[in-house]
Amino acid sequence: MFGLIGHLTSLEHAKTVAKDLGYPEYADQGLDFWCSAPPQTVDTITVTSATGQVIEGYYVESCFLPEMLATRRIKAAIRKILNAMAHAQKQGIHITALGGFSSIIFEEFDLSKHRQVRNVELDFERFTTGNTHTAYIICQQVEQGAQQLGIDLHQSKVAIIGATGDIGSAVCRWLQAKTNVSELLLVARNQERLQNLQAELGGGQIMEMTEALAEADVVVWVASMPKGMEIEASKLKQPCLLIDGGYPKNLGSKLSHPNIHVMNGGIVEHSLDIDWKIMSIVNMDVPARQLFACFAESMILEFEKWHTNFSWGRNQITVDKMEQIGQASLKHGFRPLLSLVAN
Repeated sequence: MFGLIGHLTSLEHAKTVAKDLGYPEYADQGLDFWCSAPPQTVDTITVTSATGQVIEGYYVESCFLPEMLATRRIKAAIRKILNAMAHAQKQGIHITALGGFSSIIFEEFDLSKHRQVRNVELDFERFTTGNTHTAYIICQQVEQGAQQLGIDLHQSKVAIIGATGDIGSAVCRWLQAKTNVSELLLVARNQERLQNLQAELGGGQIMEMTEALAEADVVVWVASMPKGMEIEASKLKQPCLLIDGGYPKNLGSKLSHPNIHVMNGGIVEHSLDIDWKIMSIVNMDVPARQLFACFAESMILEFEKWHTNFSWGRNQITVDKMEQIGQASLKHGFRPLLSLVAN
């Protein structure tokens, strides 16, 4: 049995989804209500591997909303994730993926120190961030997307916005080791971490965001976008491939230019229909086949009976582990989403 812990993109989104899922008592409530709402198992899932193996799982709605961070309700956000993890563990789930902000909150606030949640002692071996598979899929989107658009990575600059994060640093390691990309442009807020990453890679150029965007043939965006920030297509190199690895994905709507090609990063397509409802709620184009790569990681781990926290901690993802999860991903029928967002 596998599990997925997720959340919705905004208060308004949550109200709409609550109504659609049959929770009218949630549908007309404000943020204070959602801060106290308990986690709910809202979907049962059946997945069939390309090998014919069948597994089952649950989707747990954490009731976390991004507005909790924006309004400094940090304790509520932390409580949401811990309660959702305890809820999943009580269901007897073998391996559960922390999706979206769930993994970010877990890492940023070091929730591994909070093992006891009421009467449940969390077994962290049962949880994975899914970041290894996400990083692998983004790298495949870079390689295959560039080829699709006629961009030669050997002669191209790739900017990683959010290079020092867990996914960003893993993408840098892979591109440096596997693609012979002309140059990596490293962008992040923390200069000390950037310098440490550059030393680890043995290369890469540390740059400010505006400079990197102007020079990059490919942009991998795996950082949160500051509120009110706008990206002008005229400031980007043309043509340019932009992999939107954030959540929610909105770069495609912000950039409309025939020479700026946006791809929804960290999304996979399965070779067979998945029996579930939840992906239609998060507006996937083909909800029976498409899903977040972090969620797919828990499915892969269940298929392989690797009941362990495959992705855990900050900046621990290696190229070897990306290859391992990548091979298992292909075996069970997952492929990177390569369609471009329509301008």
